[in-house]
Amino acid sequence: MSLNDTVSAERVHIGFFGMRNAGKSSLVNAVTGQSLSVVSPVKGTTTDPVQKAMELLPLGPVVILDTPGLDDEGELGALRVQKAMQALQRTDIAVLVTDGTQPLSARDEEMIALFKKKNVPYLVARSKCDLPQVRPQTDENTLCVSAVTGENIRALKERLAAMAKEKKNDRPLVSDLLSDGDVAVLVTPIDESAPKGRMILPQQQTMRDILDHGNTFMTCQPAQLPFVLRSLREKPKLVVTDSQAFASVSKNVPDDVLLTSFSILFARYKGNLPTLVRGAAQLAKLTDTDTVLISEGCTHHRQCGDIGTVKLPAWIRKYSGASPSFAFTSGREYPEDLSPYALVVHCGGCMLNETEMQNRISAAAGQGVPIVNYGVAIAQMHGILRRSLEPFPDVLDLIS
Repeated sequence: MSLNDTVSAERVHIGFFGMRNAGKSSLVNAVTGQSLSVVSPVKGTTTDPVQKAMELLPLGPVVILDTPGLDDEGELGALRVQKAMQALQRTDIAVLVTDGTQPLSARDEEMIALFKKKNVPYLVARSKCDLPQVRPQTDENTLCVSAVTGENIRALKERLAAMAKEKKNDRPLVSDLLSDGDVAVLVTPIDESAPKGRMILPQQQTMRDILDHGNTFMTCQPAQLPFVLRSLREKPKLVVTDSQAFASVSKNVPDDVLLTSFSILFARYKGNLPTLVRGAAQLAKLTDTDTVLISEGCTHHRQCGDIGTVKLPAWIRKYSGASPSFAFTSGREYPEDLSPYALVVHCGGCMLNETEMQNRISAAAGQGVPIVNYGVAIAQMHGILRRSLEPFPDVLDLIS
């Protein structure tokens, strides 16, 4: 896989924030070497976050976010500011662009405090440093830059590259569960919800991780699993299944073969597995008066038998013995106020970067709302959560 093939969720997200006419878009264009954002002396030219996945040397594969001005006004302006703040939820590294000819504004100071509160690494880029009235930098997190002359643009990119290295996710996806010579079996249902002509992202990334580390896998649909297991000379070390097929797959996998799901692998990969395992206990406590939020990080056309809107609600009603209400969100939609919900059931988050997934889980935890993901929830409701977590003994004690 080349750098340009790196999926957006695996790229470091660099967000550019600042007031209107601070020079954000000009700086983004200078850093990327492209006319990525429209530049105009008119305040509020950037009306929605502009997102671009690209390879940016010396950083490598990144996602650049150019956001609307944080001081936008009026009813529409407030919505634009809200979009900018939503972009912060997926920002790994923030660049606060300020007008170098002016002192930092109160809003600039508020953003710096917010970066620190959220533990977002940041730099302050004092723009327009080619002008004689520019005020010099004041601390090690600040650079004076010019999109006109190119002054310190290279230095800014090098600083961002160093910060990006520290943000890289070094957790294994699946490879640490396999030793030399081990075989994994991946169970990937092909039904009406499967994308035509390709595998979904969690399956692709799992396959690639296994191959990158010199191991072998076989892939089949649930109905073919018994034949595949019989055809192997030795038992596989691990079976990974799509969560929807957990019930049937678990019946066919021998007890001495490790079993888990793609969704659970991703929960561990993004650092969220312990919290999500704790949240599974809430499924048995739901009542008729509760509301459950089912949230997906991607947007797709809903099919008959859709897992989020059809299968999960049916499983939850059957398992809990209650009839809670359900709310649904997808893509960038995720409520700031989670207090109306007794439980959040989230997808595996393969289309979200680690920062955004962590922020969603932290928001639930901070508001006292249990959260679980599809794979953990389905395993719990089918009575196989403990078995599906056996590859990860450090979380077994968290099962209620």
